[in-house]
Amino acid sequence: MTLENLLAIRQLKAHSAEPISLRKLLDAARRNLADARFDQISSDNRFDAGYKCVMQCAMIGLWASGYRTSTSQPGHHQTAIQCLIHAMEVPRDDIIVLDALRRQRHLTDYEGDPVSEATLKACIDHAAGLLLHTEQWLHARHPEVFPL
Repeated sequence: MTLENLLAIRQLKAHSAEPISLRKLLDAARRNLADARFDQISSDNRFDAGYKCVMQCAMIGLWASGYRTSTSQPGHHQTAIQCLIHAMEVPRDDIIVLDALRRQRHLTDYEGDPVSEATLKACIDHAAGLLLHTEQWLHARHPEVFPL
């Protein structure tokens, strides 16, 4: 499924983001990753901060590509993560892990399941990798986001 197909079935909407909006979202992703690494708070909250970083990176990819998720549609987090392959050429293996983290976030938020140390580490590692990928992708494809 392409981004255009997802637009046609209303999973995505057209969106025009200004460079400043992309920079602000990138800064928020950086702050969330820093919070996820702060070991003085609970694993659940650190996981949540890492997951927010992932979602903010996914939004950056969509926004910079001219789209945003349709938040009125169910599954918009899943859509955003799965669009990473099209929006920023994130490898499929990474998408699989990020989607598993999305499912864990759902269990933690809505069923109270605790986050294991291994899952927290995976979340932080993958959030850091995705943030680096996002920064490199923006520098290469959208240099206007980084004024001199």
